[in-house]
Amino acid sequence: MDNEHPQWHPDTLAVRAGHERTFEQEHGESIFTTSSFVYSSAAEAARKFSGEEAGNVYSRFTNPTVHTFERRLAAMEGGERCVATSSGMSAILSMALGLLESGDEIVASRSLFGSTIGLFDKYLAKFGVVIRYVPLSDLSAWEAAVTPKTRLFFAETPSNPLQELVDIRRLADVAHRHDIKLVIDNCFCTPALQKPLSLGADLVIHSATKFLDGQGRAIGGAIVGDHDTLEKLYGVVRTCGPCMSPFNAWIFLKGLETLSLRMKAHCDNALALAHWLEAHPSVERVHYAGLEHHAQHALAVQQQSGFGAVLGVEIKGGRENAWSVVDATRLMSITGNLGDTKTTITHPATTTHGKLSDEQRRIAGISDGLLRISVGIEALEDLKADLARGLDQLGG
Repeated sequence: MDNEHPQWHPDTLAVRAGHERTFEQEHGESIFTTSSFVYSSAAEAARKFSGEEAGNVYSRFTNPTVHTFERRLAAMEGGERCVATSSGMSAILSMALGLLESGDEIVASRSLFGSTIGLFDKYLAKFGVVIRYVPLSDLSAWEAAVTPKTRLFFAETPSNPLQELVDIRRLADVAHRHDIKLVIDNCFCTPALQKPLSLGADLVIHSATKFLDGQGRAIGGAIVGDHDTLEKLYGVVRTCGPCMSPFNAWIFLKGLETLSLRMKAHCDNALALAHWLEAHPSVERVHYAGLEHHAQHALAVQQQSGFGAVLGVEIKGGRENAWSVVDATRLMSITGNLGDTKTTITHPATTTHGKLSDEQRRIAGISDGLLRISVGIEALEDLKADLARGLDQLGG
């Protein structure tokens, strides 16, 4: 799946890439809601089932709508190929099943989404895969954790929800010195703000559920990288079945068309809200790489074109006060999802990271007073007023 139009601007790729019109000459992308495909003869069926002739066989294998989404996202990320999956977590699982064997090792950041840690520790470990966790930004710790059995580095940057970063180019250098593949979860930035493959990463993971859709409508995931590696991962999806539905692929295609516009609006709102929150007396700290005093602000400027939508906000007084701020909101949606045009708010220690042990949460920096706000595109003044309702009652 080579990048067909490398000369096009990324915003144009988001609208045009990947679509091959049918004989009907439709302008909008079609939704192929079919489980199977028919052939003109037994010989044609045999050729397509064997792979001798390209073509659709079964929608668990390939589907034209899903294929359009894959081609478009690959073009936007600058990858050779994309494999779409049923969710972001199934993308990570498919990646692991396709690339790892029992006894292999992953070095991963401590600052991962709670479900990713659960997948690694509870399920991959059960089949003999060893996971070693290191501080995300400490390149020497990544190097020290490498053994002859290390096959993958896995990191989210920025991290969820504390906005910690790693220098992707330098981490790729460490990985490649040891013949290790670097996998970057690019969920928070999307290709509108960050291109990990151009910085040396080997694979990019997405939860398409988040910003790629952008309106909280569908569940999906994707893996982007080179053709040979993705062929291995495609085999997992084809055989095990965590495939994306055609309807969801169509929704994600529509989301990609407005991705750049939405991410700019998200970033503008998030930066302004971060400045306002850090000045409030009831707020202990705001975690957002767009703030100049953030420890990795310069790195964010270097490898991202924007700072994203997600804020980590520590409320003075711990869980009780954090919950009271959440409960006082009337506009924001109290939900564990993020990446929506609607602002969402949640208490990570009891939701997204609630199944981690106290020690795991401590290591990951998930305090009892921490709130995660995924800033939407509503009017900024309304967002401030919604948070002020609870913050002002705390008295600083």
